[in-house]
Amino acid sequence: MPSVQIKNVPDDVHQVLRRRAATAGQSLQEYLLARLTEDARNPTQAEIFERINQHSGGSMSAAWAAKVIREERDERERRQDSW
Repeated sequence: MPSVQIKNVPDDVHQVLRRRAATAGQSLQEYLLARLTEDARNPTQAEIFERINQHSGGSMSAAWAAKVIREERDERERRQDSW
């Protein structure tokens, strides 16, 4: 399995992440892996629209596009609030 190494993490960021990991009952590595996994498994707006553009024969109304954008923003805010 591949590894990721992040260098030059600011001290204040490192402290916050270690505290959040401890609060979650996880090691820093477990905590960061969970956060990265969640982030990677949730498509970005750009990825959603790219998928939509790859489908032929359909069209997207402005109302539907606005709904998708609002849902993505709401979900992002919920995830940030849970940190």
